[in-house]
Amino acid sequence: MRMVDIIAKKRDGGELTTEEIQFLIKGYTEGSIPDYQMSAWAMAVYFRGMTPRETGDLTLAMAGSGEQLDLSSLSGIKVDKHSTGGVGDKTTLVVAPLVAAAGIPVAKMSGRGLGYSGGTIDKLESFAGFAVERTREQFLQQVRDIGVSVIGQSGNLTPADKKLYALRDVTATVEAVPLIASSIMSKKIAAGADAILLDVKVGKGAFMKNLEEAETLARAMVEIGSQVGRKTVAVISDMNQPLGFAVGNALEVKEAIETLAGRGPRDLTELALAIGSRMLVLGGLVAGEQEGRAKLEEIMASGAAVEKLAQMVEAQGGDKREVYEPERLPQAAIRHEVIAQTDGFVAGIDAEAVGHASVVLGAGRLTKEMGIDLAVGFVLHKKRGDAVRAGDVLMTIHANKEELLRSALQELEGAFDIAANPPAEQPLIYKIME
Repeated sequence: MRMVDIIAKKRDGGELTTEEIQFLIKGYTEGSIPDYQMSAWAMAVYFRGMTPRETGDLTLAMAGSGEQLDLSSLSGIKVDKHSTGGVGDKTTLVVAPLVAAAGIPVAKMSGRGLGYSGGTIDKLESFAGFAVERTREQFLQQVRDIGVSVIGQSGNLTPADKKLYALRDVTATVEAVPLIASSIMSKKIAAGADAILLDVKVGKGAFMKNLEEAETLARAMVEIGSQVGRKTVAVISDMNQPLGFAVGNALEVKEAIETLAGRGPRDLTELALAIGSRMLVLGGLVAGEQEGRAKLEEIMASGAAVEKLAQMVEAQGGDKREVYEPERLPQAAIRHEVIAQTDGFVAGIDAEAVGHASVVLGAGRLTKEMGIDLAVGFVLHKKRGDAVRAGDVLMTIHANKEELLRSALQELEGAFDIAANPPAEQPLIYKIME
């Protein structure tokens, strides 16, 4: 078998066999297939696509290229949750303890933020002493003990995907849907999930800019899940404005705690309940979404969801007092208010501009090696559809350096669209695919 023949076959629109896909992933992981040949193959996939069977085979080959986490020692159906990333997306911080408090084990590996898409692991490190690196046995034992653990991704999880993703990033092939879908799903499968809930973001602050693209990706991932025996549900949700009011690591943690206590922003609360209730269905705990939602609302009201987060923080070496007293979390030295100049209604908030401004401020990173400032970020006071008067505070910026604050303000110029009339209603959840 020769790589050049596999490239030519895909270039001409042919369907690769399972053996051919295994050959190219094994060869690329081991180094016998060079970057230039893999680049040619990725570009052929970009233009020619892959069948659902090919994409499923590619996913399994990448999942099997390194370590795979065995969660069979944990009781119950293990349900994983993945978001394609967005601005202010702290949903995992809410959903993981909430679902665990309901009785579904959550053994989750999460990543760090890159660009303006914040990482769950970075946010959790806002808790003083919180350890994101755990041995496999520590990770599993914690889930046995308290039902939930969220840690950083294993160094040898899906090495083929790590190599291929880095290559796609510099060869203009990132947008190939089969490669995106297999990248996400290979990591979820290698992490040992029995069932998978996907939050596919769509809009200006998301990777997928329009609903058609988001549906194509969601459908591909649901099909992969079905092919490899993992029940998979995709929720397509809005990312045209930031999720919730807070953007920035410690600020988002504080908002997640408020949401777990039943006092969170309406959009974040609604999305967490929609995702969490379907995770309960996937985990076999409830028969339907409405039953799951009622159960989760009851858990929020009882204080059990906040308590579960405190248990997780303490179990991973963090200071659980910060859960009950969020003012102990990192705080920025400078507060700057962005003021409305005219009366009207918020017609839109540019999530992408807010995301870029958060990176400028220090809340995000442009390379994996960059450090971040856990305290900085933004708190919105108005969202899409809200009435405003000249002089109202639209946003408070939390900063630690005056020069970065000035740069962030430049990025935010025009981010708030104030119109004379209220905008049309826009859904938070566009579609659910399973």
